[in-house]
Amino acid sequence: MSEPLLALDGICTDYGKICTLRDVSLTVGEGEVVALLGLNGAGKTTTMRTILGLTPPRLGTITYAGRDVTRWPAYKIARLGIGYVPEGRRMFKDLSTLENLQLAENGRAGAWTIPRVFEHLPKLSELRARKAGRLSGGEQEMLAIGRALVANPRLLLVDEPSQGLAPLVVEDVYRILAELKKTGVAILLVEQNALLALKLADRAYVLDSGRITHSGPAADLATDRARIRSLMGLEVTAR
Repeated sequence: MSEPLLALDGICTDYGKICTLRDVSLTVGEGEVVALLGLNGAGKTTTMRTILGLTPPRLGTITYAGRDVTRWPAYKIARLGIGYVPEGRRMFKDLSTLENLQLAENGRAGAWTIPRVFEHLPKLSELRARKAGRLSGGEQEMLAIGRALVANPRLLLVDEPSQGLAPLVVEDVYRILAELKKTGVAILLVEQNALLALKLADRAYVLDSGRITHSGPAADLATDRARIRSLMGLEVTAR
């Protein structure tokens, strides 16, 4: 079996005196989509922040592309090729769509150029001159994805992409993620809508109170809605 692109082994992360992640181990392979599921407060976003170096772990190791990156600063981890689409999008609202992309690209060379992002996300091309603060929620989510792509990541961390979006817009966002999967970008996907995430993912993990309580093929979990409810208490109706 080939070495995973990303591996967390025995990760424990604290916020002050509160232990948020407890002995978390997971992997993401090259070109693989892995869903990370769980209730609010389960530790999903903390897992993302730990990988990115924003909240360093107290215990455990993080390996990326064969290198131990545990407790590396966030800027060094970003340079390795890990992109982030944060919950809430977090963009420069007074800058245009194009300016947000140019700022993220920042002279980086690679396959994902701004013209290629516009090709895959044609709506952004139409809105290139519009300020990000005037975009709809779905348009902002697309911009957040495009902004991450122009950094040319091998791995994309995507946090709650369907949150607060209308069902038809969610379909568009997941169509984009499916297209990215075909291009070989690996994705770690945090999502509350379990069936939506499991339809896209190859494998899935479930977090509960900071611990991994389930791992396995996404297709197997998707067919067992009773198990989804018992494991997570999550929304299981596909949008």
